[in-house]
Amino acid sequence: MASPFPRRLLLRRLLTTARSRSHYLFLSSSSNCPRRCSPLLEASVALNLGRDGGFLFPSRATMPLRLPSVSRVFFSTRTSEIDEAQGPAVIDYRSLLPEDEFHRLADATIHDLQEKFEEYGDSVQIDGYDIDYGNQVLTLKLGSLGTYVINKQTPNRQIWLSSPVSGPARFDWDVATNSWIYRRTKVNLLQLLEEELGQLCGKPIDLS
Repeated sequence: MASPFPRRLLLRRLLTTARSRSHYLFLSSSSNCPRRCSPLLEASVALNLGRDGGFLFPSRATMPLRLPSVSRVFFSTRTSEIDEAQGPAVIDYRSLLPEDEFHRLADATIHDLQEKFEEYGDSVQIDGYDIDYGNQVLTLKLGSLGTYVINKQTPNRQIWLSSPVSGPARFDWDVATNSWIYRRTKVNLLQLLEEELGQLCGKPIDLS
């Protein structure tokens, strides 16, 4: 039986092969070798495997290392790198009111509120009570009691409310009740304002 090649000659052949043919070593989960090894590390691993009973033939040093007992491991991109933070949900315009219909309903509601607030201001004694309407935004100031802001949000076909009592809310037009409803709490815009203003100012207000 022919004696094996000297280790130095064998290492030289393996280095030559590794540089000319870049390949992966698929190692078992217990291996400490990284996914892609350097040519020198590949040669060292090959020599160690050859001594430990691996199938390495010096006369065929250019052949890929074949290990029957080694399982193949595939690496894929992590899910966290693929699933980026999602942006705002896309609006389905097919389910919304036609824009001209939305403007008609929202403008009528806001203008009616402006008139009712002006009448209400004449009947209550509140320092700093003031009403302002501009750029499609209705503002009701109640001095130290806080400020209400009501405006249209055309892309979503909503009326937005900022309240010093209940905070922000977005109201959609409900065809069944012909009113603006906050879907989260099912509260009616006009009823909410009646309740809060009556409590803040100490006098009932009718906005219907």
